[in-house]
Amino acid sequence: MNKIYRVIDANLNRLREGLRVVEDIKRYVFDDKQTAYAIKAIRHKCKIDQKEFIKYRDSLSDVLKQSTKSEQKRENLDAIIIANFKRAQESARVLEECFKLFDTKNSELFKSIRYELYELEKQI
Repeated sequence: MNKIYRVIDANLNRLREGLRVVEDIKRYVFDDKQTAYAIKAIRHKCKIDQKEFIKYRDSLSDVLKQSTKSEQKRENLDAIIIANFKRAQESARVLEECFKLFDTKNSELFKSIRYELYELEKQI
């Protein structure tokens, strides 16, 4: 299970990071309180106890930690928002699938988060 825990740890971080990027742009650049608050509420749903998973983190040995060319450049703020929505949605899907192995409650949580993100992305 420790390799799955590593996947979970990475995707919990990736999900929250992607949400934070979108939240901060909507909050500080666009002064969009409603959307920023909605994203913050979703981000707070992701606060599950990570201490069991963090033990298996191995950032130094990550075989894909170097950025790809497409990750190094963004055309504008919309591109940043889209990229980070996709990052969050994909991470929610990974978490949904991994938690199916041992925690269906969390699997359903991340499935619901993923669908909330689909709707919020559509509204934006």
